[in-house]
Amino acid sequence: MGRNPDDMFGDEDYPAYTIGQAAEMLGTSQDFLRRLDEAKWIDPHRSSGGHRRYSRYQLRLAARAREMVDQGTALEAACRIIILEDQLEEALRQNEKQ
Repeated sequence: MGRNPDDMFGDEDYPAYTIGQAAEMLGTSQDFLRRLDEAKWIDPHRSSGGHRRYSRYQLRLAARAREMVDQGTALEAACRIIILEDQLEEALRQNEKQ
């Protein structure tokens, strides 16, 4: 049985957006999103036809990277910074629980 659409679109990890939709939503190019994929930083879901599909979580990461690149940060450095920021945020959450 298929998933309930409300469950799918409420799930931030559900790959709901095509590369065209994602690029339009972020105000960036499809090439930028492909570069994130090639850098192995965002791994979009692939449809049965091989088309990239992005989740809301992936779009948030891509938006953060785009903002940093627009400010002059190299793509690879931006990706690493965002990873470190996320790791720090998670560590702080874990410390609050203890």
